[in-house]
Amino acid sequence: MSFPRLAGILLHPISLPSRGGIGDLGPAAYEFVDFLAAGKQGLWQVLPLGPPANGTSPYSSTSAFAGNPLLISLDRLADRGWIDKARLQDLSQEVRRIDYGEVSRHKLPLLAEAAGNFLARSHGNGSVRFDKFCKDNDWWLEDFVLFDALRTRYNGQSWKHWPSDLARRTPEALEQARTELNFDLSLGRVVQFLFYEQWHALRAYCARRSIRVVGDIAIFVDYDSADVWANRDMFRLKDDLEPEVVSGVPPDAFSSTGQRWGNPLYNWQAMKASNYLWWTRRLRWATQNCDYIRLDHFRGFAQFWEIPANDPTAVNGRWVDGPADDLFITLKQSFGGLPFFAEDLGVITPDVTALRERHKIPGMAVLQFGFGDPGAHIYLPHRLTPDCVIYTGTHDNDTTLGWWKSLGENERRAVEALVGRCDEEVNWALIRLAQSSVAEFCLAPLQDILGFGSEARLNTPSTQDGNYHWRYQPGSLRDGLAKRLANLAEVTDRLPVPISSLQAEDFQA
Repeated sequence: MSFPRLAGILLHPISLPSRGGIGDLGPAAYEFVDFLAAGKQGLWQVLPLGPPANGTSPYSSTSAFAGNPLLISLDRLADRGWIDKARLQDLSQEVRRIDYGEVSRHKLPLLAEAAGNFLARSHGNGSVRFDKFCKDNDWWLEDFVLFDALRTRYNGQSWKHWPSDLARRTPEALEQARTELNFDLSLGRVVQFLFYEQWHALRAYCARRSIRVVGDIAIFVDYDSADVWANRDMFRLKDDLEPEVVSGVPPDAFSSTGQRWGNPLYNWQAMKASNYLWWTRRLRWATQNCDYIRLDHFRGFAQFWEIPANDPTAVNGRWVDGPADDLFITLKQSFGGLPFFAEDLGVITPDVTALRERHKIPGMAVLQFGFGDPGAHIYLPHRLTPDCVIYTGTHDNDTTLGWWKSLGENERRAVEALVGRCDEEVNWALIRLAQSSVAEFCLAPLQDILGFGSEARLNTPSTQDGNYHWRYQPGSLRDGLAKRLANLAEVTDRLPVPISSLQAEDFQA
């Protein structure tokens, strides 16, 4: 589908300077939206919003549908009376790198307290909205809250290590668990309700300022998730519940053993037999929560790298055909259109490009990738077409300033041949280059807008430590930056386009 010509900023909510050690959906998020509006930015891109499964990556989640409780604003809950403001006084207001363990220890008990107060005191419109939320979302919510409560009971162990009758979901064991964990399940439902009330209120605020939210969908899900536990027949699992095959990418110039991601692969025959119900629900849910969706690892829908689960590397994998047209035809019939764009970076074969183009799904270009050998020039503006989303860099890249400082002489010469001398502000040189391209969407990480170096990098792929910890300081969003962005959006014809506004007052949490 055709996208409007817009500019925007990539910033995951964890990086906001909120109280409590991690960014959230509270006051700092609204201040950021005000900055976007002042800068005439029509897009805010976030990363996946689900609860983390293992580690800090938002791409590894215990649910494809649930929201991350750590993103809930306690300040907004206090404003609505669900928790006493005095209970928040001990929360750190210092903005530093996220310590997820410390944040969880301090924040999760306060969220449980607020949820308990909601259960005890909610009435009228709040109760009606909560009951409707539970009814409308029981198809994922009930499995998730039970999974989450059991995971807590068994000290965070993967579901395959739970008692066998629970791992295999025998009806008697599930019913007994629901009875024993009844109050925990009620708290879990409230926490999810509070997350989505706050998220939709923030989206409504964006809509009133003509800002569209871009979400992100990881193609695969984590083995240790409610999705796999509750839908085992939709995944390639063995009789002992272990994965038969797992995801990854083959060896290449960067890794002689490839990348073994380890996600269980889908049973696409079973998916097809259900008319792709799980995928239709997943992407419909995504489009109800965001205006546009980035589909991560798009090539996996055409062909995916299948690795024997027992292999420690990706060397012995093989390419296997994915659902391709069959899935996207079904989705188009269900949605009427496909508000998606494809992460199609790296080595992409002609069949992947053809699949994307047949369904009019825009691809991606990253300027940082365009200054190597001549084959990399496909990412430069003169090689692009409008059905494209261009970035200076993504969450997986170094910041543009950090990238520039790491370049060799030949690559620097190539950059300066295109944009001129870059003794200062190479970040703005690339931002201007991206925005002047024909690509429909242009996005830059906030770190590039602020001119930060490698110290502000969010993620380094294939590393385990130090990722998804960065936050910006209060006062960073200066009026001069907003004015600079607004002038650039105007001259590159990327001014925001008004959209039908949701009513923020409808959302109470």
